[in-house]
Order: sequence, then C-alpha cells, then structure tokens
Amino acid sequence: MHYLTLLINAYTPAANPENALAMKRYMRDQFEYLGIKTPDRRLINKALKTTSGLPKAAEIPALIKALWEKPEREYQYAAIDLMQQLHKEWTLDDIHLIEYMITHKSWWDSVDGVVSCLAGPWLKKFATAQPAITNKWSNSDHMWLQRAAIIFQNAYKQHTNEQLLYKYVLQHANSKEFFIQKAIGWALREYSKTYPDNVRTFVNSHTLAPLSRREALKRIG
Repeated sequence: MHYLTLLINAYTPAANPENALAMKRYMRDQFEYLGIKTPDRRLINKALKTTSGLPKAAEIPALIKALWEKPEREYQYAAIDLMQQLHKEWTLDDIHLIEYMITHKSWWDSVDGVVSCLAGPWLKKFATAQPAITNKWSNSDHMWLQRAAIIFQNAYKQHTNEQLLYKYVLQHANSKEFFIQKAIGWALREYSKTYPDNVRTFVNSHTLAPLSRREALKRIG
C-alpha cells in the first residue's frame, strides 16, 4: 500500500524513544508509541501532503484499517487526520469506517479524536441519518459508542438537537463508568456555552452523578 509506506518512511526517522516512553506511560501502558508529539506529527503530515498529495478516497477504508493495525499510536492519529482532510468526499458508507475506528483499539484519545474530527462533522453533513445512528450507539453495550452518542454534538452550539442531547444524557445518567459520567458533564458544559440557562435548568431538574453535575456546571455555576 503506497501511502502506508510513505507514512512509515516519514514517521520512522522522527521517532523519539524518550518521548515514546513518556507517552506510553501517560496512556497507562496500553499502546506503543514512536514518540512523535502532535505538532511534529502535523508538520510531517503537511510536508507529506505537499510532496505526495492525499490518498484517493477509494483507498481510504483499506488504509485506515492498515493504520489501525499498526502497534504505534501515531498511526491511528494519522488515520484520523487523513480521513478528516478528505471530508468533502465523505459518503454515507463512511459511517461504517467511523464506527470501526471508535470500536477498535478504543481509548479516550482515539475515540474523542474520531468523534470530534469525523463523527460529529459526518453526522452534521448527513443529518437525516443522525437519530438512527446515534440511537443505535446509545443503545449499544459498547461504552465508547455510548460516549460517542453523548458527545457528538459538542461543537454544534446553536445547532445542537437539545432533545437528543438530553435523551442520551438521561439514558446513561446512572452509569458507573467514569468515561460516561465525564462525557455527560462535558457535553452539557459545551452546550452551556451557548444556552447556559437551559443547561442549568436541566441539571437542577435531574439527578446526575456528582462528576457529571460538577463538569456540567463548571462554566455557569
């Protein structure tokens, strides 16, 4: 796979074992790292785009999965970056690839990156598909899909479907999972930047986990 080889050849010389050790430790030793920090990785990506362009949209599914199979975490970040740059060419079928990225090698770094850069924008682009897909995520047994359903509107501001946001928050309000409680607080806090009174009223009218409540009200008291 040509573009995979280009990425490997670009990333390998930039590896930093000392950084890799610290990054691996920060992620609780769940993933290997090359040790390329985000600003450096973006510079490499930019240079590669300048010299070699971007892969064709038709190549993306196989390339994403090949990058996801690589042990070093930077390759998963590269997959997110590449798919984001091809956003004008997204199709309805790409949701399957987005779900794959959420549900494989799942941790907050990749999931939140996929949701912020891919799932959120995709669900805005194909808005008619939004309720069915996010309902499926929220009703699944997969914690990271549940988190995705809760936070996918974080950047929507005044375009947030408030009813859908509150539905998913209440559906998981009793969850004991840290990442779900945190997601609830985060989603409500982001929405409070646009409609603080609505969020304050909602939080004060429902029982939420202390962590969720604290995070939700962090900006508005």
